[in-house]
Amino acid sequence: MITDFNLDEFLLKYPYTLKLIEENKIDIATLSSIYEDYITHMDAYQNHGDFIANILRSQESIHTVKSRMKEPDRLIEKVIRKVADRKLKYGEEFQFTVENYKDEINDLIGIRVIHIFKEQWQEIHEYIVSTWNVIEITANVREGDNVDVFKNLDIEVRSRASGYRSVHYLVEFYPTNQRVIAEIQVRTIFEEGYGEIDHRLRYSHIEIPEILKSNLLLFNRIIGSADEMASLINILSKEWCEKEVTYQRIIEEQRLEIERLKK
Repeated sequence: MITDFNLDEFLLKYPYTLKLIEENKIDIATLSSIYEDYITHMDAYQNHGDFIANILRSQESIHTVKSRMKEPDRLIEKVIRKVADRKLKYGEEFQFTVENYKDEINDLIGIRVIHIFKEQWQEIHEYIVSTWNVIEITANVREGDNVDVFKNLDIEVRSRASGYRSVHYLVEFYPTNQRVIAEIQVRTIFEEGYGEIDHRLRYSHIEIPEILKSNLLLFNRIIGSADEMASLINILSKEWCEKEVTYQRIIEEQRLEIERLKK
């Protein structure tokens, strides 16, 4: 891995950031320091992420768990992009530094939790909030989605124009004296597929062409329907199994009664 920040190579990958650097008077030397500091901590962060992922894998309702560390270039791109937002929050003098970037960028450690049926989210949610100190929960939904389950739990709901669906948890823990924050994203297997496709398109185009955008939204509606259909099949399957058990019990009781009458 390249351990030195190369501005020219970075701008080739993210040309739009040059304007943001100039507008927000971002010091290149500070960006380089953040880049190098993050690389020195990546192995430790990977261990922290793997630790969280292994705990989550013990839950039966979870299908798959993935952990990833933010790529150094992606971190610098986000730092540059978020300066304007933090200036609004903290004042015009704000700048990212080596000392504050770990507290301000909360997805350096990312954990992806995938489940099959929508109704499994409730169990996973209860496990997460009872296992870690959760400092923030956000439910990303598509406009028109039923959000009652989130509002009943006082979870912030954000309607995403892209149709992206996922519940995000920021959790904090102390593997050492220093606080570590990780982001846990929880979504269905269908939402995961859509999220991956949407992510690739958004990083492949500065602005997504209209024809791709309209087809993405159509695909998103199909994904929502697929989630509903999967849940319906799951409910029907459970009801059918319960009926089978009931019928088998009735048949067995009748058989025993017939045997008793014969005797």
